[in-house]
Amino acid sequence: MEKNRNLILAFESSCDETSVAVIENGNKILSNIVATQIKSHKRFGGVVPEVASRHHIEQITLCIADALEQADVTYADLDAVAVTYGPGLVGSLLVGVTAAKMIAFAHDLPLIPVNHMAGHIYAANFAGEIKFPALALLVSGGHTELVYLAGPNDFKIIGETRDDAAGEAYDKVGRVLGLAYPAGKEIDELAHKGRDTFDFPRAMEKEDNYDFSFSGLKSAFINTVHHADQVKEILDKADLAASFQQSVVDVLAQKTVRALENYPVKQLILAGGVAANQGLRDRLDEELKRFEDVELLKAPLKLCGDNAAMIGAAGYAAYNDKIFANLDLNADPSLEFDWLEEN
Repeated sequence: MEKNRNLILAFESSCDETSVAVIENGNKILSNIVATQIKSHKRFGGVVPEVASRHHIEQITLCIADALEQADVTYADLDAVAVTYGPGLVGSLLVGVTAAKMIAFAHDLPLIPVNHMAGHIYAANFAGEIKFPALALLVSGGHTELVYLAGPNDFKIIGETRDDAAGEAYDKVGRVLGLAYPAGKEIDELAHKGRDTFDFPRAMEKEDNYDFSFSGLKSAFINTVHHADQVKEILDKADLAASFQQSVVDVLAQKTVRALENYPVKQLILAGGVAANQGLRDRLDEELKRFEDVELLKAPLKLCGDNAAMIGAAGYAAYNDKIFANLDLNADPSLEFDWLEEN
């Protein structure tokens, strides 16, 4: 193996995906092994932390072996080890952190601590080079945030959800519609077949900030369906999905546009699990037409969910700035970006 390449072995185990990847120079995927647990959690309608942790323990060594084999590298070829240490489920995080520390110690490699949300942002690096300053709209199962990036490792929140994240709302609405977990993709597909006939609320739409709220929308949706059930009225699922999604997309787009008007940036990055939503992607394509100097950089569809490739990309940026951890690194399930001081 030629040593003029920077090779990072990356770990992601924050929730219900066990993933190990080998990334070259932060933008080339040599391998990206993902062992999903969706089938195990479907019967519960969501992720069960204890079940997730057990699966990670079962899968982690297999994923390491597969990642190295697929990348055709050995431990001796690696330059560093990167790992998600938060936020996420503490038991799940500990599996990845422990494995990464073990390899870093055994092979005398630098250990790079990576914020899971920074990983989601850096998934976009596989679609094109991230240019600073940038603004990121992070939309996932547990987080909905607007993040200002002054530089490669400088993340500051300017707005976030005050209750449910958008992804949480999708899954809760999916359960009411009788859809299997995770429901986001199916709701998106249904929405394209229906119309916005229910006019659900757009919370905090006109407030002078960049925060979000989806709890009221979720409650309005559930109440509408429950009332219809009580009076034996049959509602069109496609119209329900379209109305719900239109409300989510409207709020996300309007808050993002407001931020772009006040923060001069070179790029808008769309990332996170919900970034795979076609309705949201199409809406931002349309909105960005009025910002001639702002490029829309979207995480590749296959990298919107949790994966180790994105951790390797974020880890490479940290590696260049010599951001390393000691072997006492621990999981931080509540890890957050800092807030921008002016907010």
